[in-house]
Amino acid sequence: MSKSFIRIVLTILMYGGILVFLFPYFAGTITTGILFMILGASTAVICGLLRCYLTEGDCGRIPHTGRDW
Repeated sequence: MSKSFIRIVLTILMYGGILVFLFPYFAGTITTGILFMILGASTAVICGLLRCYLTEGDCGRIPHTGRDW
């Protein structure tokens, strides 16, 4: 699998996690939707970080050269 394909799949999963997170708001069952919120938020964060580290390659620390004003 190429990097572009992995990026597309992880992006779709990331936005899917956001939709799962927002599902209780649209359904009107916020009190019973805590599990959806936890699963959606964790899926979005994990897929976003994986997308960053696996396909972007520039998610490391920025080297400090000089002063930060």
